[in-house]
Amino acid sequence: MFAPLLLAAVVAGADAPTERPNIVLMMADDLGWGDVGYHRDAGGSPGAFTPHLDEWAKDAVRLERFYAASPVCSPTRASVMTGRHPHRVGITHANVGHLPDEEETLAERLRDAGYATGFFGKWHLGTLTTDVRDANRGRPGNLKDYAPPWEHGFDVTFATESKVPTFDPLWKPKVGARSTWWEPVADPADAVPYGTAYWTGPGQTAEELRGDDSDRIVDRATAFIENRATVGRPFLAVVWFHAPHLPVVAGAEDAARFAHLSDYEKHYRGSVAALDAAVGRVRATLREAGVAEKTLVVFCSDNGPEGDATAPGSAGPFRGRKRDLYEGGVRVPGLIEWPAGGLSGGGATNLPVVSTDLFPTVLAAAGLEPPRDPGREGMNVLPLLRDGATERTSPIGFTFQSRDAWTEDRFKLIRPKRNAPWQLYDLLADPGEAHDLAASQPERVERMAADFAAWQATLAPAGR
Repeated sequence: MFAPLLLAAVVAGADAPTERPNIVLMMADDLGWGDVGYHRDAGGSPGAFTPHLDEWAKDAVRLERFYAASPVCSPTRASVMTGRHPHRVGITHANVGHLPDEEETLAERLRDAGYATGFFGKWHLGTLTTDVRDANRGRPGNLKDYAPPWEHGFDVTFATESKVPTFDPLWKPKVGARSTWWEPVADPADAVPYGTAYWTGPGQTAEELRGDDSDRIVDRATAFIENRATVGRPFLAVVWFHAPHLPVVAGAEDAARFAHLSDYEKHYRGSVAALDAAVGRVRATLREAGVAEKTLVVFCSDNGPEGDATAPGSAGPFRGRKRDLYEGGVRVPGLIEWPAGGLSGGGATNLPVVSTDLFPTVLAAAGLEPPRDPGREGMNVLPLLRDGATERTSPIGFTFQSRDAWTEDRFKLIRPKRNAPWQLYDLLADPGEAHDLAASQPERVERMAADFAAWQATLAPAGR
């Protein structure tokens, strides 16, 4: 049974410091709300094993109503980079659209203000080559979707276009039963290239990457952090993991922790454990470099867990999973910490926050004005977090394929199919969305539906 969390006094009433903070934005891929140990007692998976995230949750502000802007990966990532609903930039699904050349990204805004910028991990906002076959869409002559990190504000890049195995990322793993889990290839001589490279610049790729993928991403990210901390220049490090997205593979040591589980769950839990350890390495690096106090760090997931109810990923007490607009598809783990900016001390908030909000929130932390062009609907949530607010000033709109939703502080309107009747849920009393109130509250449904329609009319056509 899910018990609504009480707002804790977790933020100090402090103004932003005059020294610009470093920024670290970490994102897991397909990690469910219930896949973190600190949610175990609130309806999460009893098998969740995330000691580093659990320890961090004691120091950070837990965003218990953090929403991905979309129930799939690419659109959510676009929302972070632009502060817009992803439909506004034509990224409506995975492998659809790309970051437009004319779009000012978070990295470009911070780089222009003097930040060093680095991207590490899964990009999925466009292709990274026009010369060779790579990943899902990279191929010779495909100029239309070319949109690599180095052309969107990042000085340093270590990126894949899309998914890779979560262990030995450049090599095809052996497929397990039902193609739901994989085993590493024991003999390197038997290895076959996966077909997706890690790109470090135009025409430049990393070679011979072995071991856990989250570890390899953090190798590069921590080197970047250590270097920039030494020279004293503020930095933005975007660290977007592949784990625990399929194909999910755990190394022998991580898998052995879960030897009592099924093969699929063993590899899933092992890859999450490796992700958790990688997050711990990032935090340890910040402390050792002496910059933890003045660094704003965020952790979230890009959408809910993959698969059906038999899959190991957990949406906790929530209805739905990846590709759904019910809470389980879009409500994901969220942590934010910035000691020098008054965000620390542990505790939880039920303030609704969406990934689109990260763009203006980060700029505000850096003392920068967000762009004033229309369509940037993300909001700076720093004042709300500092004041202990549980209500935001604007609803959160979702649209994905034929699914729509409109989330206010308490009530949520949703239709799982465009021509289906609207459903209404009280998220504070019924976070599991079990009791449809539409028939008993028709006036609320009518008002919220009108608000949603007005907002939806402002979105750019899909595939702009």
